[in-house]
This record gives sequence, structure tokens and C-alpha cells, in this order.
Amino acid sequence: MREMTRRQALILGAVGAGSLVTGAVGLSQTGLPWDQRSGPIPSGGGADLLQPNVLSSSDGLLEVELEMGRAEVTLGDRTALMLTYNGTVPGPTLRLRPGDTLRVRLHNDIDEPTNLHVHGLHVSPEGNGDNPFLKIEPGETFDYEFTLPSDHPTGTFWYHPHHHGYVADQIFAGLYGAILVEDGPPADGERLLIVSDVSLTSDGNVRAASIRDRMMGREGEIVLVNGQVQPRIAATAGRRERWRVVNTCVSRHLRLDLAGMGALLLGVDVDRHEPRDPGDLILAPGNRAELLVTADAGTSEFRTLGYDRGGMGMGMMGGGGPFGNDGRAVVLATVEADGSGRTGFGDADDGGQAGAGDEGGAATSTLPEQTLLRDLRDAEPAARRTISFTMGMGMGAGMTFGFNGQEFDADRTDQDPAAGSVEEWTILNTTPMDHPFHLHVWPMQVVGANGSAVSEPYWRDVVQVPAGESRTMRIAFDTFTGRTVYHCHILDHEDAGMMGVVEASG
Repeated sequence: MREMTRRQALILGAVGAGSLVTGAVGLSQTGLPWDQRSGPIPSGGGADLLQPNVLSSSDGLLEVELEMGRAEVTLGDRTALMLTYNGTVPGPTLRLRPGDTLRVRLHNDIDEPTNLHVHGLHVSPEGNGDNPFLKIEPGETFDYEFTLPSDHPTGTFWYHPHHHGYVADQIFAGLYGAILVEDGPPADGERLLIVSDVSLTSDGNVRAASIRDRMMGREGEIVLVNGQVQPRIAATAGRRERWRVVNTCVSRHLRLDLAGMGALLLGVDVDRHEPRDPGDLILAPGNRAELLVTADAGTSEFRTLGYDRGGMGMGMMGGGGPFGNDGRAVVLATVEADGSGRTGFGDADDGGQAGAGDEGGAATSTLPEQTLLRDLRDAEPAARRTISFTMGMGMGAGMTFGFNGQEFDADRTDQDPAAGSVEEWTILNTTPMDHPFHLHVWPMQVVGANGSAVSEPYWRDVVQVPAGESRTMRIAFDTFTGRTVYHCHILDHEDAGMMGVVEASG
């Protein structure tokens, strides 16, 4: 019999014991012991936005050590005990170029098994590459090696743990960092904004998820940018900046409010296009956006607006309505723009953390290189597959999560494309909740929605599939063979079984 994961055991055990309570009890408090109740929300925002430490490749190679451990970090006016890479939240930023090799010596100094996923990179899933089936036990060290193809797309990517059953807990507690792939040196006026969320207990530990949190996908009570609470972004009015925004939240969707910032969208994930109006820009967990931002003079708020991602529906967990932040806007950062000549980049008082800046107020950042993936619409698919998100009631009172009615089984191959082929996958969401679909290794070109062709195909490695809808994508299984996974990027759902195995061979 297949071994039950720790997450599934926790869910079924708690539900069977009658600890699942809905209704008048607050969602974030359901089923938690008293020592796991939330502590006060940190205040004390307004510190200047810091950039993570950057580790850059040289002569085609980047060798780094990442030590996973518990460390005290400062969140506003509170001290928290979180999981970290090299003692910081987020971990260091890894800067690479197409064709580079990345070697990571990962030390696991936490008390749980783990591994490492390089989200969005087109690299081998086998051996010591981007292999989600590896298990690095507490106290162990493992040497990873990832070699990027010479034509690898440039852009913004990220890394995080991916050992099934522990993913959501470990990312929620602080284990994430950015990967930047560029053809040249950093652009002037570039900022990295890694958005995450967390909840703390009164003694500063990361709060455990309730049973309902695990069913719906948890959203933290504290929203961070680069590990800071509502930091201050000092800018110069009229100066164009390149912002890389990464959504590393376990479940929270970011609906970005860009009013007053003159923002233009350059692309999401590996998609690239000419600068355009971002419209209603929603980043599902795992998505990244690159923006050109020109702040107006004065003070404005960079916010995420409310996003309703659905509910469990009647008959599941006693009903339950919409989940998410219930329409509330959350301030991510405060932008202060003036004409004094301070750029916020490369100045002596901010450490030059984001690259060299131009003197004066109206300088513009360099447009990034446009890396375009080949259009797959004219390819004849070798196979057409339909994959459905499924949720339901299992034995007893337990919930089930999976695809096509099956929970994740690492020993089962669910999809078997031929290496070098192009396939067409239609992802159906018949559940009452939105689900973001993530495929490792190979990018997806979205060509259809709800049975009709989209007006302009786009590329993603995380595709949002709203409740009751479908998305159709073309995938070229090029360059690499091997076994990897696809899953819901509401990571509590992935840990509970909403993941499948894909193996490209031949």
C-alpha cells in the first residue's frame, strides 16, 4: 500500500477526531491549540526597501552553499523565528546567464526532510538536477547541478523546497529566494520585490496551519516584501525603473494596484512582449511579473487588492463561502518619489544594492532583452490530453485532492509524452475554487480558454484556471528527458495530493 504523507495523515486525523470547526470560529484559528493562536501583527513599517544579497556567476559557473536552518529575523517591530537560507529571509539572489552552470551545495539543518526546486528554469529533472523526488534528510548535505541551455529564456525565476508533504510549511516559514537569468549586466534602476506572507504566534514562532487553512490554502496575516513589513521605496519622480515582482506566497493571489506609478508590463513568467498597459494584473502563487515603473511625485502606496478565489461549495466541509482576503487591500510598500536627484540605486546611503544608478532625476532604465519562445500553434500535437483538478470527500470525513480523481503517487506515471514532441493539454477545473496549474521544466504556451482560441497566446509556467473554467496549452517537450511533476500551486493542495507525474522519454 502506498505510504500516506504526513500532510494527509494530519488532515484525516484531525478531521476524524472532530477538530474541524466552521462557522463562528475565525478561519485562521480553526482547530489550533492555544499555543498556536496568532500573536500581534507587526507594526513599524517605513524602513528603506533592502535588496537580497546577490551571488553572480563568473566564466559560466556559479557555485553557492545554501544552509537551511532556523534563525531569528526582524519583522517590523517583532522578532520571529523562521526558516532561512543562509540566515536571511528571503535567501540570496542567484544571478546567471544563459548557458551557465549552477552548483548548489544544500545543507539541511532543519528537523524535516527537504529538497530544492528551481522554479521556472528549463533544466534537467534527473539525478542531481531539478529532481522533485529527491529526499534530503535532516543533517544531510546534497550537491545539486543545473546547466542552463545556451538559448535559455532570460527573466525572473525563484527557488524553494519541494519535498512532497512539507512544501507549504517550509515556504510559509521563510524558505525562498530569486534567480535572475540575464544576457548582460544588471540594468540601471532595477528592483527585486519578493512578496511573501506569514503568520506568527505570540512568542514569534511561525503559526501552524489550521485544518481549514490546509483545505482552502493558507494566507498569512503578515505580508512581506523582501522580508520587510511595508518598506519605503525611495524613488525619483519621472525616473523609469524596472521592477521584478515575485509571488512566493503559498496561496495568496496578488492583484496589483499600480495607480500613480505609470507602470507598463513587460511580461509574466517567461512571456515577453513590448511594454503595455498591465490592466488588471493578477499574479497567482508562483507567478512573476516584470514592470517598467515611473513614479509620480509625492507619496503613494503599492498595494495588492482583494481577490476571491472561491470556496469549498455546498457539501464540502459543511459549506464554506469565498476564501481569500475578503476584498481587503493590503499595502505592500510605500513609494516616496521626489525630484531631489536621489535615485534609490547605487547611492552611498543605500549601499548600491540594486546596481549602478544614473545621477539626476529623469534617467531611464535599460529595456531588458526580449527572449521570445517559438510559437507552437502551427505544430501538429502528437497527443491531446485532458487533465482535471478534482476535490471531494474521501473515506470518513476526509477531503481528497488530486487530478482526474487520483491523489499523487510518486511511483505512478500519469502523463508520458515522447521527448521532442509537442502536446496539447487542456486543464479543466470543475471545482468551486480557482487553482493555478504549474508544470516543472517545460514552459506552456496558452492557446485556448473555455474551448475557444485566445486572441493572443501567452507563455506561463503557472497558469491560473478559474473555478468552472478550462485552459488549453501547447507544450514542447524539448531538450530534456526524465520524470518530474505538475501540480496545483496552492501549495497546501499540492501537499494534500493535487500533483501528478509526467515522464518524457524516447
